[in-house]
Amino acid sequence: MTKYKWIFIVILGLLFVNIIASKVHSRFDLTKDHRYTLSPAAKTIIAKIESPIIIDVFLKGAFPPEFRRLQNETKQFLEEMAAYNSNVKFNFIDPLAEGDDANAVAQEFYELGMTPARISVMENGKASESIIFPWAIANFNNKTVKIPLLKNKLGTTDEERVNNSVQQMEYSFADAIGQLVEPKKKKIAIMRGNGELGDAYIADFIKTIRQYYFVAPFTLDSVGNYPNKTLEDLKEFDLIIEAKPTQAYSEKEKLVLDQYLMSGGKSLWLVEQTAMENDSLFNPRGSAFALPRDLNLNDFFFSYGLRINPALVNDIYSAPIVLASGNGNDTQFSPYPWFYSPLTTSPNAHPIINNIEAVKFEWANPIDILGNDIEKTVLLSSSPQSKIEGTPREISLKLLNTPPDLSTYTAGELPLAVLLEGEFKSVYKNRVKPFDLNEAIDNGKQTKMIVISDGDVIKNQLQKGQPLELGFDRFTGNTYGNKEFLLNSVNYLLDDSGLIDIRSKEINIAFLDSEKTAQEREKWQVINLVIPLLLLGIGAFVFTYFRKKRYLKN
Repeated sequence: MTKYKWIFIVILGLLFVNIIASKVHSRFDLTKDHRYTLSPAAKTIIAKIESPIIIDVFLKGAFPPEFRRLQNETKQFLEEMAAYNSNVKFNFIDPLAEGDDANAVAQEFYELGMTPARISVMENGKASESIIFPWAIANFNNKTVKIPLLKNKLGTTDEERVNNSVQQMEYSFADAIGQLVEPKKKKIAIMRGNGELGDAYIADFIKTIRQYYFVAPFTLDSVGNYPNKTLEDLKEFDLIIEAKPTQAYSEKEKLVLDQYLMSGGKSLWLVEQTAMENDSLFNPRGSAFALPRDLNLNDFFFSYGLRINPALVNDIYSAPIVLASGNGNDTQFSPYPWFYSPLTTSPNAHPIINNIEAVKFEWANPIDILGNDIEKTVLLSSSPQSKIEGTPREISLKLLNTPPDLSTYTAGELPLAVLLEGEFKSVYKNRVKPFDLNEAIDNGKQTKMIVISDGDVIKNQLQKGQPLELGFDRFTGNTYGNKEFLLNSVNYLLDDSGLIDIRSKEINIAFLDSEKTAQEREKWQVINLVIPLLLLGIGAFVFTYFRKKRYLKN
């Protein structure tokens, strides 16, 4: 009776455990870097999904090992999202499942704004090229967002690309879902009236930030007659963007901008203290003068803790300049080293610049960091092999024929983009103000601003009058990190949910050494196939031997 009693208790216990498990479940992330643990910011966004969101992932098919890892990591991450909110549904789709021509499918993806990736495949010591489609599309209530899954950086291996992609996966999906489920609230003013870049040259970036924020142009032209009203109108915006102004600011305009900052407004400045353009070099002489540019902003930035010098940064680590040779159909475009286009590095792991591609500058100015109570973070700087050249200075394309004297590149890493955070003091504190304010603020609220010493960072190229993607160089085919850097900057300045902090998440994935794997393939095949069979045979022989011996004795 005791035997049946215990059997009954065990069965009852199993039933109880299953009932509890069906009601309450939990997932445990045992990875060292907690790659499958959703951050609080991501959970907040995912929790807002109140009806099904369908995510189509184009990562299905036969991939090299590195990209199978990306496929698996993407699937596991989506499973984690679906476990947190059952309204998350996802499918993996093979774009080439029906045997369509890979190049034709790639062209369709490209036209939809989803650039395919060409990867090198090494199999049995032989190299070949393949096309993959590292994208996902999220659909929610008749709205669609494209999600890039592969993070490209110049000079990285496939393993590094996949590792970078997995590191940014949570941010990519949370950002996309946020665009779908969170209504726009904040407003950005694109400043006009001081010779800023034309609409065509900032079109791609404006198109990008419109997915997140309300965007409108704003001019300070009325400040002469209605300064207080102009200031109150400007305060309606959460952020202002000054994209390469070329005309000096009046004292009234500066006071409006200063009081906007004092009231807690955020600002992104892309400003140069020199006048020079690449197009100026394309003349019969092949040269032009780089001249200082006075925007009447020296005291403005000095008060906040910065000084933008009217000099040029010459950097060995730089993007090329492309020159044409020949005529008509015989025209050829050739890249040449051009040290006035620094490719900037990231001196720290701040969320704005963590894991982004190099940002391309043109005719950048060095920034001096001054001491005050404002917290300053250098976001981008030149390489250690840099030097400063004063202006006025004649710049000639003949420099392309002169090897650089490396002994003169001793200026070190020069700040080119700086984040300022804190409670700013007014430029006009204890000074006569150019107009009577309704309510003057000398000590500002907690706020942020970013200053970039090159307006061309936000400038997209044109092709047949149409704007290209920001950061894409149509002459070399390279895509730099300008767009991602500026978008991260805007999101950081305006982000209240902490989503941008997800970018700081560090993930490291271990990969097999492909070269070593190819060299030792036969050895490991023997170890994994022959040895288990041999051990099984030995075990069977021993078992049979002792079994016979036992029964013979009986």
